[in-house]
Amino acid sequence: MERLKVLIWHVHGSYLYYLAHAPHDFYVLSKPERPPGYTGRHGHIPWPDNVHDMPVAQVKDCQFDCIIYQSPAQYLDDQYAILTAEQRRLPKIYIEHDPPQKHPTDTPHPVDDPEVLLVHVTHFNRLMWNSGRTPTRVIEHGVVIPPGVSYSGELPKGIVVINHLKDRGRRLGADVFEDVRASVPLDLIGMDAHSMGGLGEVIHKDLCSFQSHYRFFFNPIRYTSLGLAVIEAMMVGLPIIGLATTEMVTTIRNGVNGYVDTDVAVLKKRMIELISDPELARELGAAARAYAMERFNIARFAADWDDALKSVTA
Repeated sequence: MERLKVLIWHVHGSYLYYLAHAPHDFYVLSKPERPPGYTGRHGHIPWPDNVHDMPVAQVKDCQFDCIIYQSPAQYLDDQYAILTAEQRRLPKIYIEHDPPQKHPTDTPHPVDDPEVLLVHVTHFNRLMWNSGRTPTRVIEHGVVIPPGVSYSGELPKGIVVINHLKDRGRRLGADVFEDVRASVPLDLIGMDAHSMGGLGEVIHKDLCSFQSHYRFFFNPIRYTSLGLAVIEAMMVGLPIIGLATTEMVTTIRNGVNGYVDTDVAVLKKRMIELISDPELARELGAAARAYAMERFNIARFAADWDDALKSVTA
């Protein structure tokens, strides 16, 4: 089959980077001022050649094979402002990156259309959303890290990677982070990390190398999808410590590749153990890397997306 031309919005830069490993061409919507959702092929991510900047003003004059939506505003509003009636009839996919943020089990998904494929990034997401009559598929994350990056773990402290943690509050575990940091050495990186005493943002291409020096990775998030940052840390070889919620419980096995618990006091004890026992941390981290390489490898992810795109455009 020929390469498909896919129109998409820029929502999660790292996810879009990994999605572009599928053997198709992705046209990313942009506006001159590069506002959120319309940054196009822009920023510090090393975009491959199959990612193309697609100015909104030119969309109606172009031909595409498929449209990928990633937010309610794109699906409910933007498509009518940007696309022609013919383009709106093209095969459609909606990527759901998060579980419902209103009622956790009874929230109807904003897409209610048997002609749209709803792709959930975790099985937990699909379980929690009421997707109604819309067909669904789960495509688990796939990541790839720069060659030559490996775990060293010489820094006797943990690393936390979350953007805008202060603004995102309890759902992302801002209070949990503050509680743990009072007794366990932790560094926070991400956008606006300075507002919580963190180190600031580390650009995507440097992230894996940066965190490879830390003893462990801590994920304080209560309720979201399985974060790409967790998987990237596993690929590097960091042991993972986090809350036993959402898809984390299917990914981290206690005493094998890290520790999860709903008792934060237990997690603190595990962190202190890893700080005092670097060999244990290295052993758990090696198991985390092996597991991530099997479950979240980029070849599987690209193949799953290739199949999804071909199925909706067949």
